[in-house]
Amino acid sequence: MSDAMSPAAEQLIRAVGLVRFVAGRLLLVRADYQTAFYLPGGKIDPGETEVQALHREVREELGVGLVGADFLGRYLTDAVGQGDGVQVELACYTGELDGAPQPAAEIAELAWLTRAEYVAHPVTAPAIVALFADLDPM
Repeated sequence: MSDAMSPAAEQLIRAVGLVRFVAGRLLLVRADYQTAFYLPGGKIDPGETEVQALHREVREELGVGLVGADFLGRYLTDAVGQGDGVQVELACYTGELDGAPQPAAEIAELAWLTRAEYVAHPVTAPAIVALFADLDPM
């Protein structure tokens, strides 16, 4: 049996993201090599659960701990900047931050954006647009 991934598996990125709304604004981050804003989070490493990956990513990207992790939903959309046919399966969780988030690791910028501000941005991630459509508190 081969260890090679099937072509379909190579076209799917499994990731987790933290959904944190405050005063109608969603916490988003932009990596130094990207133009789009995303949820804090990232790819799930082999052997990690979604919750373990979320805690690790929040600590790495925001420099704070995560208190709790409640599953919110799952989005399957095209992946931004990953080439044609690549999709992302984004598992979204809510939770409280243990401290004030600051950009860390590969994160160049942190922003609290409303749906209108995000959609007006020149580059948007389809998963975040879908999330806003489902959860926009305004």
